[in-house]
Amino acid sequence: MLSKPLYEVLPLSYVAIGSLGILLLDQVIAQCFAVIVYLWGSRIYSLRSNNRRTDTKKRRKKGWIPSPLYEHIPALCFLSAILLSQHSSKLAPILALCLCSFALYIFFRRVAYRKHKIFAAKCI
Repeated sequence: MLSKPLYEVLPLSYVAIGSLGILLLDQVIAQCFAVIVYLWGSRIYSLRSNNRRTDTKKRRKKGWIPSPLYEHIPALCFLSAILLSQHSSKLAPILALCLCSFALYIFFRRVAYRKHKIFAAKCI
């Protein structure tokens, strides 16, 4: 069994390893495997996040985006930014920076929003 600090860091380390693999490796097959590792880390993180939610399912808003896709929007935006940053265009770094900023904004909003508290009535 893994220790709690190592267990908590695993999904983000998969995302970091996948990101570095995309940025540093030149072979197409290696970049494809790096994308798979990145998406695997994103999937593990979203599963943990959904499992740790404390708000009731009745209070959750239903959106028009399917839930599996909605959960991965920050990761997909960040992945798009990484892939776009490798393009040799003058506009690509600006778009990559905008996508990265948007991904971080959504990620931190979800982290802040999913720390719900369940208030139980105290009996005196």
